[in-house]
Amino acid sequence: MRLALYQPDIPQNAGAIMRLAACFDLPLDIIEPCGFVLSDKRLRRAGMDYADAVDLHRHTSWEAYLGFSAMETGRLVLLTTKGSEPYTDHVFAQDDILLLGRESAGVPEDVHDRADVRLYIPMKQGMRSLNVAMSAAIVTGEAVRQLTRVGE
Repeated sequence: MRLALYQPDIPQNAGAIMRLAACFDLPLDIIEPCGFVLSDKRLRRAGMDYADAVDLHRHTSWEAYLGFSAMETGRLVLLTTKGSEPYTDHVFAQDDILLLGRESAGVPEDVHDRADVRLYIPMKQGMRSLNVAMSAAIVTGEAVRQLTRVGE
């Protein structure tokens, strides 16, 4: 399994997701352009000493990411408020790619359409969305729980 960030806007969120990826030993793809300089000191501060422990792959564009070899084997699982399935009902696979959109705008329709699966996090009626790093942690935790149980 791997995590992918589509054009992240906020370095602190990207740093928190870097830390999540490092702690769960998951590769992390960052699809540029970002809303910040990727070497930004706030990103490193948010990632703390975990930044050096993450298997980070940078992609210059969505098109470059589509050409990336990991895309050939894994399902692209988009976390979106426009999802059709709650993450709690989804059965995760080892080669899934969990894709998170921009904090300000999610992902465009062509990216949304490219996803194999579109998951949402059930929330209280009237709430818009969770922080992207929090969403990544919630769904990654469930995916790891499922995959760890399968491997027991």
